[in-house]
Amino acid sequence: MRASRGGSGEQGKAGANAKRAGLGAYLTDIDASSRSPRKWLGWLGSRHSGDETGGPRPGANTEDRHLSARHHVLNEIAAFLLDHGLEISPDNLAVAHGIASGSNPGLARKVMQRRADGGTVTQAWLHEVTAAAKSDEAPGEIKQLMGRPEQTLDTFSKNTTAARHATSNYGHELEQQVADLASVQQTGQIISTLADLAKAMLDKTRSLEAEMRTSESEAKGLCRSLEKAQRDAEVDHLTGLPNRRAFEAVLEREHKAARAALDPLVLAFCDIDHFKRINDTHGHEAGDRVLRLIADLLSGISDDKCHVSRHGGEEFVMLFRGCTLSEAKERLDRLREGLAERRLVNRHNDEPFGQITFSAGVADVFDHPDPRAALKAADEALYAAKTGGRNQIRVAPKPGTVR
Repeated sequence: MRASRGGSGEQGKAGANAKRAGLGAYLTDIDASSRSPRKWLGWLGSRHSGDETGGPRPGANTEDRHLSARHHVLNEIAAFLLDHGLEISPDNLAVAHGIASGSNPGLARKVMQRRADGGTVTQAWLHEVTAAAKSDEAPGEIKQLMGRPEQTLDTFSKNTTAARHATSNYGHELEQQVADLASVQQTGQIISTLADLAKAMLDKTRSLEAEMRTSESEAKGLCRSLEKAQRDAEVDHLTGLPNRRAFEAVLEREHKAARAALDPLVLAFCDIDHFKRINDTHGHEAGDRVLRLIADLLSGISDDKCHVSRHGGEEFVMLFRGCTLSEAKERLDRLREGLAERRLVNRHNDEPFGQITFSAGVADVFDHPDPRAALKAADEALYAAKTGGRNQIRVAPKPGTVR
């Protein structure tokens, strides 16, 4: 024991001896058999209701048995700390509670083995054993944290919630035990001391519960931020359409679903004609408005089986599930013709944009070995439409056929 802050080492040692004497006086009902293997079996959770170390009296009611069992656990906690000369600290009380209540049988077995081997249970050894138990669990959790950040955050949030609830439940139980101790008239100084220590542990538990609640809130906020960042990473912020990355995921998913359902699947590449000239003549802000216009028009013909995204620059890509090649071409043709008939004006200077058109290339996905090959075929058909005069839609030929 350390010397008290206000006195000499001899005074601290005398205080420790007095406390030991007080504990010994209280534990007069624990005879030499309390240090027998039977007691250690009790620490392992094999306690018998009728033993001599504080079991309930025959005919006792439920409340008396419950209170008697609590006193019995408290006696064993005190005996464990005194037997091994351990400090009465929150950490040691928690360890002793785990052994005495049977909630930590692994540690109880290690203590029994230590005594059987002739060793002593010292503070240093106890720290080493409990630290090793904690470190054994760490590598797997760290590996999961490093490898799967999203899943780990979600798991951490759930575990924090569970830990907070468990801490809260333990706090309520500890609070009840403290109240029970305070209500017993025959308690001596030792019960008062242990009750004070239990209250200190209760305060620490409540503080830990509050910290866990804060950590839980932060983890949930981080999960939400991560989800938002992931969504933002898949959206083209100029047009509001999904971007190329998002479309690739949609293409993979729809390709599998269409193949399983035997649905037709068509890809289309669309490109605004003479877009550089629009930017050079009217400025990039006007060019951005034209991009948003085309995005809105293409979105107007999309649905849960027709997806559109901005592929990059002035290019857009569409995926038609359930439409044949000719049906997809017809839908795009109607849109193209309607746009070509419109006469748009730059609202900032009232100058006309002139005719705005787009070209496109379409390909049947299942005419090609895989979706990437179909994308390439649609892109080549778009190039053919561009070099063939623009403002038109070309169909990609099947592999092996002549254009």
